[in-house]
Amino acid sequence: MSHSPDPDEDDLGTTPAPHPLFHAEQALLGALLFDPRLRGDVPGISADSFSTAAHAALFTAISTLPPPDPAEHAKSAAWLHQVLTAGQEQARGLSASYLHTLIQVCPWPRHAPAYARMVEAQHARRRLRAAADRLVQTVHDASLPEPVQAVLAEADALTGTVDDIAARFPPRAGVLPRTPVPPPGTVPDRTEAAEEERLLLATATARPADIESVRWLLAEDFTQPLHAGLWQCLTALARRHEPVDPVTVLWEAQQRGLLHDGSEPSGVLRLLAEPAGSVGHWGQRALTRSLLATADQAGRRIQAYSDDPMNTPFQLVAGARRALADIGAIRTRWQHATGHSLPQPARAARAGPAARRAPAVSPPARPVAAGRTP
Repeated sequence: MSHSPDPDEDDLGTTPAPHPLFHAEQALLGALLFDPRLRGDVPGISADSFSTAAHAALFTAISTLPPPDPAEHAKSAAWLHQVLTAGQEQARGLSASYLHTLIQVCPWPRHAPAYARMVEAQHARRRLRAAADRLVQTVHDASLPEPVQAVLAEADALTGTVDDIAARFPPRAGVLPRTPVPPPGTVPDRTEAAEEERLLLATATARPADIESVRWLLAEDFTQPLHAGLWQCLTALARRHEPVDPVTVLWEAQQRGLLHDGSEPSGVLRLLAEPAGSVGHWGQRALTRSLLATADQAGRRIQAYSDDPMNTPFQLVAGARRALADIGAIRTRWQHATGHSLPQPARAARAGPAARRAPAVSPPARPVAAGRTP
């Protein structure tokens, strides 16, 4: 997530933010200021990894300035002054006292790889949330001329983000998020959806031979439970090569218990008696609506996973891939229905279970804060 900081912004504050990430960022920056040689031990970190513009500016300065001679750094603050000057070009709120505070609050500089892993994990969470936000926003963008293509493009981008995170945090078996799944969103055009589903059911009843041509349409694609049940009745009758008309469909519905919810038989007969258009046309409309709803639900699931601080990056990857698989399944059906072949996103190479982990280090004797003068 890129930063566009206000040069006059002071996002340091006198009281650290309540999120543990703030302390991890401070510890990491303090370690790098105390011993710039540790920069090579945190390869997965960039300025974008930090949550504040000031911390990002400091890391940029640390990364771009030539590292000082260790012996000289131990007795001179010259390099710290260079870092401060460079950092203030992006965040004027930085001060020399804050740099010294960062050094003092770092518990163990040699634990920099562990601090970096924490910062990187939270950055992955933010990236995943932002990609899921874009997917959900695209689903609800009524101005798009080709909504399905736009939504699938965002789904591909989200998949790429997940794969990139997985390369650093490979998912582990049995670590799906325990975050409650949000309920399905409401259909924005519920009245239109219900009317089109009624036309689909009536047209399929009048032309049962066309049902075979829309095998890609499933009951789960309907917005109304009664409509979904009636579609199952129609497909069952057609599959058994039995007569199909409003009365036979009504009888099948009664056998399946669809009228137990209070639906009137006469109402069902009226619903099935007014065909219009073609089964394929209404079927594609229903499937398109279902694809957008599936993408919306997948995006909101990933948003919920990202917002839950108890989920590790490993769980986020596993949960996001499970949600994206639902989009992949209906994407395949939509391609069969429309004849559109959209390119699948390239899968990033997955790291092995033990790849790219922060190296283990043995803690040295704890440095005395008062004596930690660079």
